[in-house]
Amino acid sequence: LQFVESGGGLVQPGGSLRLSCAASGFNFDSYNIGWFRQAPGKEREGVSCISGSGGSTNEIDSVKGRFTISRDNAKNTVYLQMNSLKPEDTAVYYCVDDCAAFIEPHGIEVVTTSKDWGQGTQVTVSS
Repeated sequence: LQFVESGGGLVQPGGSLRLSCAASGFNFDSYNIGWFRQAPGKEREGVSCISGSGGSTNEIDSVKGRFTISRDNAKNTVYLQMNSLKPEDTAVYYCVDDCAAFIEPHGIEVVTTSKDWGQGTQVTVSS
């Protein structure tokens, strides 16, 4: 399994970015794919997860209404459209397979057991 993330960059608060995740080496449309992020000095956290068909999506509360996950199975690619970006969204963003979303008392949590991490793409939100 291989994941290659792209589309990151420097953007001002309130701006938008669209991340792409190109996947290879497996039967892409059979797997949930998720976006995760890791900010400096913090643990990696799940952001959003999409089912293999694309018919089911979940995202954590802090990005709900701002981030949208989608996928194009014909292109083996998953996207993360990020709008209304905030400085706290600054992180390295990764995509990976085998994600799942759980409803916890504190909100939705996105997790994975996969170890097939790519290099990620840096997103910096700053004025």
